[in-house]
Amino acid sequence: MPLTRRQVTELLDAHGLRPRRALGQNFVVDPNTVRRIARLAAVGPGSRVLEIGAGLGSLTLALADAGAHVVALEVDAALAAVLRQQVEGRDVTVVEADATTVDWERLLGAQAPSPPAPQGDMARWDVVANLPYNVAVPIVARLLDEAPSVASMLVMVQREVGARLVAGPGSKDYGAVSVKVAYHARAALAGAVPASVFVPRPNVDSVLVRLERRAAVAVDPALVAPERLFAVVRAGFAQRRKMLRRSLEGVVAPGAFEVAGIDPRDRAERLSVQDWGRLAACAAAGGAP
Repeated sequence: MPLTRRQVTELLDAHGLRPRRALGQNFVVDPNTVRRIARLAAVGPGSRVLEIGAGLGSLTLALADAGAHVVALEVDAALAAVLRQQVEGRDVTVVEADATTVDWERLLGAQAPSPPAPQGDMARWDVVANLPYNVAVPIVARLLDEAPSVASMLVMVQREVGARLVAGPGSKDYGAVSVKVAYHARAALAGAVPASVFVPRPNVDSVLVRLERRAAVAVDPALVAPERLFAVVRAGFAQRRKMLRRSLEGVVAPGAFEVAGIDPRDRAERLSVQDWGRLAACAAAGGAP
């Protein structure tokens, strides 16, 4: 059973623990909320789930109750020790590691698939997590770039971060991370989460974001390497109020805009991931496709 507000408070008191602001620790204390998250994630028997920032285990228990095999990542050693006690006897592996630096494929590859993946297939993983607000964006970006076995994510993040993850061209929230997400996945908001379900209660609103990895990235790497593509994207958004011919001066030759079919008077937020791909490819080719 997921943890209630009273149980979370009692666990913290019993172990002399306090939520650490530096680690973005806000614990979900509403069983209905974590059951809803497990249901929206559509995980069940046979699912392999990576949970990041597992804390005291309320969401972990809901995922295990759904029948999933869970790898619960927790950076706080004291919390990880309590978490191991909470999930004892469940199909849960607790890993003490930092999600901003861990080698994802080594970590996930070391976990015995349950059940085994079909011969020759990569074990599919689903990420379901209440991400620490202060590192949510880099964690999502690293998972997209470095963990191809992660096929989907359902993550709880600050509302403003969620808006950036799902934003499309033309939106005020659209930025470099939006292009990164669109390159790898399809993203959508999956619901709101009230501040009242957390201990301590945050001063921000939260949302659930669903990301489904594309079968192939949105821009063919044979056209332009992702490192080159995102170097151009970052440069464009670094001065987003300027026209592209100004923000990308010294990065993209003037002739590349015409060849790519991009108006150099546009601003960064107007370009789709495919537009960025054409522009970066032409820039890499010196203005020719």
